[in-house]
Amino acid sequence: MAQLKKSPAFFPFVGLFLVCLVMTATTDDFLSAANLINIARQVSINAIIAVGMTCVILSGGIDLSVGAVMALTGTLTAGLMVAGIPAEFAILIGLAAGILFGTANGFFVAYAKMPPIIVTLATMGIARGLALIYTGGYPVGGLPDWFEFFGRGNVLGIQMPILILITVFALAYVVLDHTPIGRYIYAIGGNEEATRLSGVRVPRYKLMVYAISGFTAAIAGLVLTSRLMSGQPNAGVSFELDAIAAVVMGGTAINGGRGSIIGTLVGALMLGVLNNGLNMMGVSPYLQNIIKGLIILLAIYISRGSSK
Repeated sequence: MAQLKKSPAFFPFVGLFLVCLVMTATTDDFLSAANLINIARQVSINAIIAVGMTCVILSGGIDLSVGAVMALTGTLTAGLMVAGIPAEFAILIGLAAGILFGTANGFFVAYAKMPPIIVTLATMGIARGLALIYTGGYPVGGLPDWFEFFGRGNVLGIQMPILILITVFALAYVVLDHTPIGRYIYAIGGNEEATRLSGVRVPRYKLMVYAISGFTAAIAGLVLTSRLMSGQPNAGVSFELDAIAAVVMGGTAINGGRGSIIGTLVGALMLGVLNNGLNMMGVSPYLQNIIKGLIILLAIYISRGSSK
């Protein structure tokens, strides 16, 4: 038991179990297959963003631009398809735009030595502004019918957003837990100066984690655009806060160096279960924000205590 408690994902698992227990006892249909699938589908977009956010936070940074980047990539892809650009090129350009914004964040943080919160706050405004200028503030509709496959389709009975989520998490697990890149990301968050003195090119890896964050935000933007079948310039508002909450509730230390991608998945599920259960219980949206805020504070307190 003592060894289990040392795992970053231990307390998140306990928290998810307790939340599920409460929701099962207080609602009638929480454990129904339809409701559980609904939770997984609703969680998928936030969880995909949270993968990139986990890499950034593990390295000791933060990325506030992911929600706006998500809106920009979604509207850009939709606009290009409607303008007659072949769909595969439109999707690639959308993904490239996400990586470009992430790389720009990484450059200013890693090489210009600017604070991550300031850099990503600025690029958040730039990405949101570009999305609004590009669309004139209106949703972009008229997408080809087949494009809804990424947001509403299914393969062997599993919905595509859930399959994309599983794929992204599996890749992140391999990179973070089984490659030198993952070890360097943890090391940078734990002690950046010591990592630099050991010969690791710290700026290169810091730039990489922000590029990954931009990439996962772009994937989430494409999934959301497909689900809505329109590019929404105002999409993704507050998604960055939900992603940060999922990462922290999953046991990742907010100052970096400690955490796990499995914990992030558990944290995202916990947020999804909370949202779903509180809605089923008819709790006021205003009270829901207070409850979720208190739970996030508790998660951060427990995370800090377990890391000592």
